[in-house]
Amino acid sequence: MTDSTQKTASYTVPGMSTEDGARVAEILQDRLNALNDLHLTLKHVHWNVVGPNFISVHEMLDPQVEAVRGFADDVAERIATLGGSPKGTPGTIVAQRSWDDYSIGRAPAIEHLGALDLVYSGVISDYREAIEKTGDVDPVTEDLLIGHSGQLELFHWFVRAHLENAGGQLSTAGASSEKEAAADAG
Repeated sequence: MTDSTQKTASYTVPGMSTEDGARVAEILQDRLNALNDLHLTLKHVHWNVVGPNFISVHEMLDPQVEAVRGFADDVAERIATLGGSPKGTPGTIVAQRSWDDYSIGRAPAIEHLGALDLVYSGVISDYREAIEKTGDVDPVTEDLLIGHSGQLELFHWFVRAHLENAGGQLSTAGASSEKEAAADAG
């Protein structure tokens, strides 16, 4: 039996070199890892949120989970279209990610939202870098990533609206870890 995960296609989309297709697919693999991690993290929060705002946060997260799962499917299919082989296993996420695992367990809603503020900030910042890297070589991928970014930014705003005071300051401003953001939010 051969390991097909190690093979790369000898083609990509018309008008793009196979090298450029492979480079874009590699950028997208990082986004696929982030999206798979994000939808699992959002579901984890959905299951572990407690306290007075439980139901509003619990119900706010399910549509985000479904949308992010859809984004992961979009990205995986774009990788395949480019001639790559998308990897969606948990081991791939863990081996290739540049971020730590989500660190909050059962906790009040506001603490999870504080931690999610940092999660979304990281995902969106990395999305913007991927948009910049793919724009000149593959406008189709750039467009896909821009569409996802708009929705991710909206979801981030939903989270941040719970953390903002009337003066426009976030309770998590300056936090550098999920646990610190959770503590600042709580």
